This record gives sequence, structure tokens and C-alpha cells, in this order.
Amino acid sequence: MDLSPFNYTKWSDRLAFDMALLLEGSGEEMSEMLSRHRISQDEILVFSKDPVFLKKVEHYREEVREKGLTFRMKARAQAEELLVTSWTLIHSPDVSAAVKADLIKQTVKWGGLEPKNDTEVTAGGGVRITINLNQPVETEDTYYDQNVIEHDEVVDDEPA
Repeated sequence: MDLSPFNYTKWSDRLAFDMALLLEGSGEEMSEMLSRHRISQDEILVFSKDPVFLKKVEHYREEVREKGLTFRMKARAQAEELLVTSWTLIHSPDVSAAVKADLIKQTVKWGGLEPKNDTEVTAGGGVRITINLNQPVETEDTYYDQNVIEHDEVVDDEPA
């Protein structure tokens, strides 16, 4: 059973996927699945009462029925499991910084979190935020010319 930071439940997505395959007649036998996931029959009964687990299993069953068991589905399930391995390697003191950096970059890429290469954003400068604190709102041209805050620092030359 995997209790890594990626799993907030006592069951994994892979278990839900394997259960869906079993129920659709495409997976391994129940005893093999329980053994591989290192869970008991009592635990699978508890999971079968979890509405989130049931929803996940049904989602996978629909995918199997509609699309068949495709290579892409297998790869997605494997990739989700490999995130746990990636997390472990990134936080291991025995792994080099270069490997950690590559794993982090790949995770960002897979998660779709890379910055978009949008020409409008790079040409226009992106988002602009202006905060006015108790000052009249004026046009951009006059605002910066009239609202300059000056500060003269007074240095006391006399010893205390």
C-alpha cells in the first residue's frame, strides 16, 4: 500500500485501474491483484465502500469499454505510479543535483506547467498591475510624472 505524498487515500489509482480491468474481464485474478498491491480482502472491502474509489473504478471501466485497453491508458497509469518514484529520487540525498533538476523539469512539463511561448505575452509584457493608494487615478503619462516620492536622508554628523 502506498502512503506517499501523492496519495491522500489508502488506495492508489493503480489499484482502481487494476480493479476496473478485473471487473471488465481484462485484468488479472483477484488473488494476484491483492498480492501485487499487498492488500487483504478486508481492505478491498473497505475500499469498495469508499465513494471516491468507486468513482475512480467506474471512470476507468468506462475508458476500457469505450476505448479499449490502449497503450496510452497503460502508459498513463504507469506514469502516475512513476511520479512516486520521481518524488523519492528528488528527495533522496544520494541522487545528484543534475538528476533531480531533470526530474523536476520533466514533472513540470508533464503537468503542463511550463510557461507558454505566446508571442502576444512576450511582445506586450504580459499582465500589468497598478496599485493606487489614496491617490487620484490619472492617465499613465501624467501619473508617473506627478506622483514621485522624494526622500532626503538627513545624516547627523554630531557624535552622540
